[in-house]
Amino acid sequence: MKTEMTTWRQPQHGFAMLVVMVVIVLLIMAAAAWQLAPRPPASSSPSGESELPPVVVWQSPTCGCCGDWVAHLEENGFTVQTLLRHNVPMIKYRLGLPPDMASCHTAMVEGYIIEGHVPAADIKRLLTEQPFARGLAVPGMPVGSPGMEMDGRVDDYAVLLFDADGETQVFSQYP
Repeated sequence: MKTEMTTWRQPQHGFAMLVVMVVIVLLIMAAAAWQLAPRPPASSSPSGESELPPVVVWQSPTCGCCGDWVAHLEENGFTVQTLLRHNVPMIKYRLGLPPDMASCHTAMVEGYIIEGHVPAADIKRLLTEQPFARGLAVPGMPVGSPGMEMDGRVDDYAVLLFDADGETQVFSQYP
């Protein structure tokens, strides 16, 4: 008497890989949708003035010019939360800041990265226009930019608008 054995196949690893790939694609699409989503306009206070969104700033505890820049933002109506960190370069990396945009401090406002000594007026313009971009940067520490004032001297510098690929365009030019 001959007995036939029925063998069951192990589930294919291909199906598991397909599920993983679909999940990854969905996560990528969700991240892209977050970046493409329109940002809500600044709310209005009962007095009719626009309220500015809060700014979160990461800075080294030993950097004086960063504190001067924060004071500049506060003088121009922003509420600022300052986070003193010794690992500010790691924060820049985690936020995806292109290395050639770097300065001494990094901030976030309404999903935009603000790098370096960007004037408050340019941040307000960014929030009003809401361009498709990652943020604004003033690379380096140009003399005369907010927080870098020295005896009335103002060097030429540009505020750069940058995207996720590190592509830039001049947003504002000073002086």
